[in-house]
Amino acid sequence: MSLEYIVREPKIKSQNPPLLILLHGYGSNEQDLFSFASELPDELLIISAQAPLPMGFGSYAWYTINFEGNANNRSNLDEARESLLKIEDFVDEIIMKYKPNTDKIFLLGFSQGCILSYAYAFRNPKKIKNIIALSGYINTDLLPNDYRIDNHTNLDFFISHGSVDQVLPVDWARKASPFLEDLNIKNKYSEYPVGHGVAPQNFADFKNWIIDRM
Repeated sequence: MSLEYIVREPKIKSQNPPLLILLHGYGSNEQDLFSFASELPDELLIISAQAPLPMGFGSYAWYTINFEGNANNRSNLDEARESLLKIEDFVDEIIMKYKPNTDKIFLLGFSQGCILSYAYAFRNPKKIKNIIALSGYINTDLLPNDYRIDNHTNLDFFISHGSVDQVLPVDWARKASPFLEDLNIKNKYSEYPVGHGVAPQNFADFKNWIIDRM
């Protein structure tokens, strides 16, 4: 496989289960978002991927970050694009191996994983249409050059951010909804009174969002 991962098989079996793929944030690992799994619908096949760049002590990254930079220069874009290619291969491999319902595939990314989830969706709008974008932003440098002329109207985004996030400013996240609406892409944007994390109400809201699309 292109990436290491862990899996929760559906507790309620079906021939072609709905699939949720999780992409963790910078300096974390595949176990982090997997803590959501026990509280999510029993019908879901849940796959949590591990980023490819080891940082030591069980931490991994999708790409290197310059914390002194701003939204335009903080990311190593070459590494980000390499990780995007790995994610694209990984999704294809997971679909081939587990044979999920291809109309009910969800991609959830947190922070750095969220940024790459946005990019993946624009690069592969027919592959996964349901994106849960937590505590991240759209980095247009990672989008295809022709994203404005392609049809992405089948995409559907749940977007959330902490209103007092000190890692990724909420102003960066607030640009996503108008950006998507300008392209006629369906989205729901919410803020929660927390920092760089997922509040209980945030979890409940995106869980219900997933259930509504299953």
